[in-house]
Amino acid sequence: MHIGVIGATGTIGSRVVAEALDRGHHVRAFSRDAARARREEHRENIVWADVDVLDARSIAGALPGLDVLISGFQPGNAASDFADTVRRSIADPTVYATAARALLKALESHPRTRLIVIGGAGSLEIEPGVVRADSDELLHIALDRLGLPRAYASAVRGHRDALDVLRTSNRLWTYFSPAEEIAPGERTGRFRLGGDQPVLDADGRSRISVEDAAVALIDEAELPRFVQRRFTIGY
Repeated sequence: MHIGVIGATGTIGSRVVAEALDRGHHVRAFSRDAARARREEHRENIVWADVDVLDARSIAGALPGLDVLISGFQPGNAASDFADTVRRSIADPTVYATAARALLKALESHPRTRLIVIGGAGSLEIEPGVVRADSDELLHIALDRLGLPRAYASAVRGHRDALDVLRTSNRLWTYFSPAEEIAPGERTGRFRLGGDQPVLDADGRSRISVEDAAVALIDEAELPRFVQRRFTIGY
């Protein structure tokens, strides 16, 4: 397959690129650091390029030849400066919905290309009809536990708004909500998938390694199960 990855040097995006290459796919990697990546890249079957994820015309120009486009867009580069990404996300939480609209607009000229958007976990239903992103109290509890500033609640809602944008579209989109706790770790290949509710382990925690999230994303790219739907993951 030919798979595009936006945010290819990011924490999740870089693992998605590695997983796709390990399975023999061709990757078009999009990054703000594409020029530097081209100089340093020695792997086969990968081409680095620039794209503006907020500009539908720029995205459309990158789509020809792609079977699937996976967007791990975040403001800044969380892999190199997580605090900066948090600050940027708080400063403009509308950027996620703006990116979603641009991606969908670009797909109008390439309707057979599938889109997978890596989003947030705050829009999952923690109880029937109860979404954490809809409640300041529930959001603050989660953000305190994760060590994030309470002001980041606006960014969580920004991810939720991006999902709402996708839900109005008839394009071939999929939205991926990772587990609430996601960090670099081990690639086990053993996890459970869910829909609109978080997947909890025996201790009631929603957690996953970045590496296993990448496995699930490339699984979905290869064998789509959640077209025009959201899915999540956990141990």
